[in-house]
Amino acid sequence: MPNQKEIQLRKHKSIATGLFFLMAMVYGLMVYFQHQNPQAWMGYVEAFAEAGMVGALADWFAVTALFRHPLGIPIPHTNLIERKKNDLGENLGKFVKDNFLNPSNIRPYIEQLDVVKWVSNWLEKVDNQKILEEEIGNFIQKIVKDLNDEEVEKFLVSKSEEILKSIDYQQLTSSGIHYLIEKEEHIKLLENLIPQLKEYVNESQQMIRERISEQRPFISFLAGKRISKELTDGLMMFLEEIEVDKEHFVRKKLTENLEKFAQDLLIEENWNEKFDQLKNELISTENLRHYTDEAWQSIKTMLVENLNDPDSTLHEYLRKNNQKLSENLQNDEELGLKINKWIRLFLYRMILRNRNEVETLISSTVSSWEGKELSDKLELEVGKDLQFIRINGTLVGGLVGLIIYTVTQIFTS
Repeated sequence: MPNQKEIQLRKHKSIATGLFFLMAMVYGLMVYFQHQNPQAWMGYVEAFAEAGMVGALADWFAVTALFRHPLGIPIPHTNLIERKKNDLGENLGKFVKDNFLNPSNIRPYIEQLDVVKWVSNWLEKVDNQKILEEEIGNFIQKIVKDLNDEEVEKFLVSKSEEILKSIDYQQLTSSGIHYLIEKEEHIKLLENLIPQLKEYVNESQQMIRERISEQRPFISFLAGKRISKELTDGLMMFLEEIEVDKEHFVRKKLTENLEKFAQDLLIEENWNEKFDQLKNELISTENLRHYTDEAWQSIKTMLVENLNDPDSTLHEYLRKNNQKLSENLQNDEELGLKINKWIRLFLYRMILRNRNEVETLISSTVSSWEGKELSDKLELEVGKDLQFIRINGTLVGGLVGLIIYTVTQIFTS
């Protein structure tokens, strides 16, 4: 079914052609009447009609020659658009580049761009914020679902191994020990252990007596019970001294030993070897793969569930940030100026940088069309207006013919 442009083109073609046939009819009638009953005015009408036909035919030929061969006859310099298709594409591309994509034409338009205001006004509406939230969620969900699990898991295990092996565990352990000493966590641990040790010693009198009986039966027979009691009482007293005396040598010795151990971790070569061996044994692809696979599947499931749930924390986060973005764009003039400046500069440079690509695109696009296709497209776009050339040619030609005939009559009569 023809579209509106095709209908209008046919209509105006019919008008122009109908006007030509009208001129032909008037001319024929005038010739006939002048043979039957000649009148002076008939010559004027005949001259007008005759010149109108000539003008109509000349302009029909000119208009038709642009798009096809008139009457299908391959007259030279006709069917211009189809024959000159490639040249037309090149010239059109160059024309656009030179006359539109130049600094003097681009700069005024770019300077008037206010993208921030447009985005701010758009984001101000709650419905638009919901649209943006949904689109961001759909975009993230598509990315997550399209990711190849095997590749992601390989990447995670590779990076995990790289990161974990790059950590200086000796320094980390040494720093951890110094931190414990600084916060006196080792003393707190000792103080928590002492009551349990006291309880254990108190409950161990019978066991000590049995051990003495096994190792020294004679001594056990003479004073086993007293010895075990004195031993346990001595241990209990020693533990109580440590518990009560904040400056007890055991406390100090424990601190000194830990500090020495922290220092040895950093300077002794054997600790370097031990930590390297531990890293190679524990941090490997085989050991990490299980954890990274589970981690990725958990993250993926969590993301998809959150994206599908409009009341999830992730959606709430997106909503808050969309609202915050809208408020910032509306209220922060300095931010708006910076963003607009960046966008304008970016667009200006991109357009100028790609001028030649635009020219090439136009030229190659036009060149890729079939000649008849291009001719039909252009005729559909401008053919209606070109029919007025035929109409005007008919009328103007008729007037010129009338003027010539009138002047001739004046000078010859």
